[in-house]
Amino acid sequence: MININDFDYYLPPNLIANQPATPRDSSKLLVYDTKNDQVFFDRFINLDKYLPKKSFLVLNNTRVIPARIDLKKENGGKVTVLFLVNEVQNVQYIRGYVDRKIEVSDKLYFNSQDYVEAIKQEESIFTFQLNFSFEKLFKLLEEKGTMPIPLYIKNTPLNREELKEKYQTIFARAPDGARSSGSAAAPTAALHFTKRVFSKLEKKEIEKFFITLYVGLGTFAPIDEKNIRDEKLHKEFYEVSDAIYRCIDTSKKKEYKLVAAGTTVVRALESLANSDVSPPAGGQMLKLNSTEIFIFPPYNFQMVDCLITNFHLPKSSLMMLVEAFLQYKGAGKSLIELYKIAIEKKYRFYSFGDVMLII
Repeated sequence: MININDFDYYLPPNLIANQPATPRDSSKLLVYDTKNDQVFFDRFINLDKYLPKKSFLVLNNTRVIPARIDLKKENGGKVTVLFLVNEVQNVQYIRGYVDRKIEVSDKLYFNSQDYVEAIKQEESIFTFQLNFSFEKLFKLLEEKGTMPIPLYIKNTPLNREELKEKYQTIFARAPDGARSSGSAAAPTAALHFTKRVFSKLEKKEIEKFFITLYVGLGTFAPIDEKNIRDEKLHKEFYEVSDAIYRCIDTSKKKEYKLVAAGTTVVRALESLANSDVSPPAGGQMLKLNSTEIFIFPPYNFQMVDCLITNFHLPKSSLMMLVEAFLQYKGAGKSLIELYKIAIEKKYRFYSFGDVMLII
């Protein structure tokens, strides 16, 4: 059985990034060539140098919603709620993480007229009923909410408007209504991409394709014994269009290497490969599919050949996924060994930190 403690490590606090590199593509890049057991150090702007000539890129184009917002209780007290916008399937209700004690039946107000009422509690997560339209909720969040950067990012110098720009990929697509309306966390490996990077990849004839996985708080949730026993993680939703599905399938059959930009892309593609979903004809979207896939060693990857990924929290499911990929590639170094190298080289960690490429 997998041992959570095998994924623990010490990170000096000064290596927790509280803002991204400027420009984005100047972030440090650690490249690990698993075939030759070699490590290279560079900048993300030079990503094209390390990707195989016959390869293609898959990215997650989900949009992060400014879903963290301060609301008022009926007695005037302030409550901060992080709405789990990635989970929405019923437009009358939404779940949210609450930072302080409230009770079922409490009403939390955006203003004098608009409020949500708590109707169910699961520890710090509440289910809320809206007294206004689903569309209005997202309008209110865009107007008054803040970006849901992880709480471990302390003292960021970025203001609200800067966070709305920098905790968002340059290719994030607009929400598409009631099926799901965005993410409560960013696909952080994709934050490093810029038009300059894409231009260099195009010159190398490396195509890019976009899928959507709506990222939730479960990304940062600690692993417990139930996760390991059930071999399941938090539920997330994803969509892949028929056109993109066929492009990926065609490229794989031509023996092009699939480069996944982040663990969210891995989770969506490996879930699709393990599902019985049949894409519809006509370039339509697949129905909103859910996944609880938990990828940990050993795992036989069916879709992904190369991986771009940030440096993750200790004992996290994301570390386990990356370690599973290293073992699948027959790597000579473990993830912990690579993290020790990155720490020695003063790489910055976590959501706003630097990045690693495994080929």
